[in-house]
Amino acid sequence: MANHQEYGAEDIQILKGLEAVRRRPAMYIGDVSSRGLHHLVYEIVDNSIDEVLAGYASEIFITLKSDGSVQVSDNGRGIPTGMHPEEKVSALQVVMTVLHAGGKFDKNVYKVSGGLHGVGASVVNALSEWCEVEVHQDGKIFFQRYERGEPIAEVKVTGKTKKTGTITTWKPDADIFKQSIVMRMDVLRERMMELSFLNPQVVITLKDERTKEEEVFHAKGGLRDFVKHVDRTRISLHKPVFVQGEKDNTPVEICFEYNDGFNENLFSYVNNINTHEGGSHVAGFKSALTRTMNNYATKNNLVKSDKISLTGDDFREGLTAIVSVKVAEPQFEGQTKTKLGNSEVKSIVETIMNEMLSQFLEENPPVAKRIIEKVTRAAEAREAARKARDIVRRKNALENSALPGKLADCSIDDPEHCEIYLVEGDSAGGSAKQGRDRRFQAILPLKGKILNVQKARLHKMLENEEIRNIFTALGVGLGEQQDLSKIRYGKVILMADADVDGAHIRTLLLTLFYNHMKDLIEAGHVYIAQPPLYKIKKGKQEHYAYNDEERDEILKRMKSGKKEEDEVIEAGDGDMVDGAPVIDGQPIKGIVMSRFKGLGEMNPEQLWATTMNPETRTLLQVNIESAAAAADIFETLMGDAVEPRRDFIERNATYVRNLDI
Repeated sequence: MANHQEYGAEDIQILKGLEAVRRRPAMYIGDVSSRGLHHLVYEIVDNSIDEVLAGYASEIFITLKSDGSVQVSDNGRGIPTGMHPEEKVSALQVVMTVLHAGGKFDKNVYKVSGGLHGVGASVVNALSEWCEVEVHQDGKIFFQRYERGEPIAEVKVTGKTKKTGTITTWKPDADIFKQSIVMRMDVLRERMMELSFLNPQVVITLKDERTKEEEVFHAKGGLRDFVKHVDRTRISLHKPVFVQGEKDNTPVEICFEYNDGFNENLFSYVNNINTHEGGSHVAGFKSALTRTMNNYATKNNLVKSDKISLTGDDFREGLTAIVSVKVAEPQFEGQTKTKLGNSEVKSIVETIMNEMLSQFLEENPPVAKRIIEKVTRAAEAREAARKARDIVRRKNALENSALPGKLADCSIDDPEHCEIYLVEGDSAGGSAKQGRDRRFQAILPLKGKILNVQKARLHKMLENEEIRNIFTALGVGLGEQQDLSKIRYGKVILMADADVDGAHIRTLLLTLFYNHMKDLIEAGHVYIAQPPLYKIKKGKQEHYAYNDEERDEILKRMKSGKKEEDEVIEAGDGDMVDGAPVIDGQPIKGIVMSRFKGLGEMNPEQLWATTMNPETRTLLQVNIESAAAAADIFETLMGDAVEPRRDFIERNATYVRNLDI
């Protein structure tokens, strides 16, 4: 009989204080990548926003310090500093060092709040190398410092003040956030802008001491400004419709408008928390929108054809909407708070939306008529798309072939171990087919640039052969019949040239996935291949560089051994002089450097070694940091307006290699 290791009461571990957070940080902030790092800022800012909601704060300052720390301050009441009756220490220390300790449980203190579990401040403290809190309260300045969650000394009074509020400063712990502890202004900008739209009474200042950059967010128009911002690259059919009301102590704010596009942009919030997965408040909005609009159309005889019936999907084509509710006791799904479960909120939103929208339609018949005309066109397009799908299915059945002819499939049929490369061009597709590992790698060459689905209705998209081939190869089906559980490959890898045309093709493909297979991105199936830009050779040494920085690093390593008296010339790093690459103003003889213009220039062995071999390749996983930001990026990049696109590209040029779509 096998010997079993003894397992007794002494083996049961109790993680005390904040040790549990440091041991399992992902349970509290989602992950320890860039997303989790920036989530620390959101946790502290959300506490300040709760003071705004309670009517005690009007200003929030976020500063990215030169030493890598972050500071968040507000002019609210300040964290209580008196002696806690049970813990026998300052309430400030309790809030900062004890999980599930806070004022959010007592609705006499906070009627509504985004922070519900009492873990925000203590989690930030636990995951910081050091943290300092300064509270201005009762004419005094209270101060306490912590290191990796542990207080260094008791709370002490350090001075006098006429102000009120809390100043929290912390430096993220590099032992926890191993990838990077560098906060990015562009990531924080999106959330601060969002909070300013949702809370027009607050002024939020975001400052970066490292670059001297500063932005102030104050959206006096509230949700109206939010809708205008989301639709700034589209043509609106009318002014934003604002719906506001309160029932059973639940305030509801909704703003929406229709634009000339075909996609739905619906963003929902509960107590300022973005509920990505929707919930009862969204269900109430959709139900009321469909029923009220349908009733108005029928009553005023605006739908002429008996063959057309308007559905919920038709009413959401070209719709941009923000739904924001404040709920005293929200029931969320987990700490991530992505879906609202309170069933009573559905009827509250429905009632308010029905009443206010009916009144708006009666008072604005030209706008109502314009909206119904657009919805009717959407219904006609839906019917055309259904017919197009039927034709596609019949054609596939007649050809008795479910897979595209250009697809070079793999021999393994377990999706978990299979991957498909969507490759730009037949030439690169040929090299990829020869260089791949046939057991688990499939290749689908794409001819030219696919249709821009941001500007096309569904039936037009289904008429495009390249797009049909992608859907068919992936095995997920088309339109309403789509079933992502039937996907044939665990990794879908977009492989295009490392130039402007390649970037355009990647954007078109990502637009397709975002609009029609978003679940695929959220499940982590979509990747971008990283082909090298340069090949650098010296004797038998051969190196590949994926960007200019790597190229210069390789050249510097190869430059070792050069004589000091060599003539220094005026040329930039990476330039070619007399056939030799330049580094530090000197041409390096004996080195051959070539720049790949496209994937087709690589032979199968090179393509395998640099871009397709799982042991040596670099893949970027595509993820959706924020649905609102992603929709905005795609509309900016793929829309007709040139200025927003140019501004976006210039602003994000530094981050383009690690851009989260």
